[in-house]
Amino acid sequence: MNDIQKRVLRCFSNVFPDLPEKEIPRASTASLAAWDSLTHITLLASIAEEFGQPFEVEDYGELVSYPLIVDRLENRAHRA
Repeated sequence: MNDIQKRVLRCFSNVFPDLPEKEIPRASTASLAAWDSLTHITLLASIAEEFGQPFEVEDYGELVSYPLIVDRLENRAHRA
């Protein structure tokens, strides 16, 4: 697990404290009933703060799973 994955995992753990850590890498809006629209905003705000990089408005509709969020952040890191 790389640094980005660990940091995103920590954000997920903070927002979803009842979600076992081993299940986080498969987490998505479709698989978690607790991942509603308010929680989605909270999660992405937490991740944006962790990385010091705000998300664009369109990101909120696209970043609906742990893998998609990690992939976006890793792509940003490679472009930087």
